[in-house]
Amino acid sequence: MDSKLSEFFSYSTSTNKDWEKIVRHQQCKYLSNKCIKNRKSLPDIALGTCTVRYGKQERDIIICPHRLLQDKKIFMDSIHLLTLHEPGNELHVIPEISIPGGSVDYFIASVRKGKVIDFVGIELQTMDTTGTVWNERQKFLNNNSIEVEEEDLKKKNFGINWKMTAKTILVQLHHKIDTFEHLGKHLVLAAQDCLLDYMKREFTFSDIGAAKIGNPMHFHTYSLEKQQDKTYKLELSERLSTDSEGLAKCLGLQADANIDLEEILTKIQSKVNNNTLLTV
Repeated sequence: MDSKLSEFFSYSTSTNKDWEKIVRHQQCKYLSNKCIKNRKSLPDIALGTCTVRYGKQERDIIICPHRLLQDKKIFMDSIHLLTLHEPGNELHVIPEISIPGGSVDYFIASVRKGKVIDFVGIELQTMDTTGTVWNERQKFLNNNSIEVEEEDLKKKNFGINWKMTAKTILVQLHHKIDTFEHLGKHLVLAAQDCLLDYMKREFTFSDIGAAKIGNPMHFHTYSLEKQQDKTYKLELSERLSTDSEGLAKCLGLQADANIDLEEILTKIQSKVNNNTLLTV
């Protein structure tokens, strides 16, 4: 039985690994910690499913947002949007700050002498699945001589929820972009290229074009390239941008941009520490 897992606990399934040890430790390289994707019925067991092969062409599709953290590339590719950043300032990556319209996954902050000078918001979005990938996980383990329950080897299909993934993230972005536009700051969506391709086909992207630094909303899309050593690497493939009106043409939803710049700066600054420093 061939498993449809492409990457498992941050490793390519095409490479030779001590999978029993990897499953036992349940570590995610990108989080530098235990994988936090757990099965609801078995909360102590991490799923470890990063990327799956799907469709007639068996394309490698990322299903875990933390997979996008490889080499901190998504942050490095957004530094140019820190228009107030100057040489000598520190760069910090701050997780999850709440603003009107919801919370933002990460902020890159330019910090001078402990004071936040500028920031860029980064949202991560990968594909949601329908059904369960659990059985594919168990097939992979079974194929590598790791004992699993026979029940878990019964064929159960999973799918990719293209429509819901795309619509949900566009709604969330539109709820948040008014705030960033009001403050004169930038918000970036980091996503795999297949998701943006779907958005272009299914939504009105007439006002979303080549990236301009003056626009508040930026789309950074990444391809997942298989290397000669059979590992995978993220490559920036396209950059687009728009404003709140451009997103409104997609969905027509709004959120009140009623937060003060000083309030966001204070929230970011309160989380700045040695552990948030962006290093390569």
